[in-house]
Amino acid sequence: MLGNLSGWHLLIIIAIILLLFGAPKLPGLARSLGQSMRIFKSEVKQMKEESQAPSDSNSTDSSDSSKSS
Repeated sequence: MLGNLSGWHLLIIIAIILLLFGAPKLPGLARSLGQSMRIFKSEVKQMKEESQAPSDSNSTDSSDSSKSS
């Protein structure tokens, strides 16, 4: 869907954003968007680490039990 956008389309979209939000509000909007993206990335990273941690501990537990048998 977005692959069909040309440079003119993007320019018009940026102009509409400028008209809607105004130039003074754009830096604050960009800052809050950046903070939201950082939070999102950190949460995704944390979820990946949590999902990998139980599988790692299970594999070490099973290898430990096989050694003691």
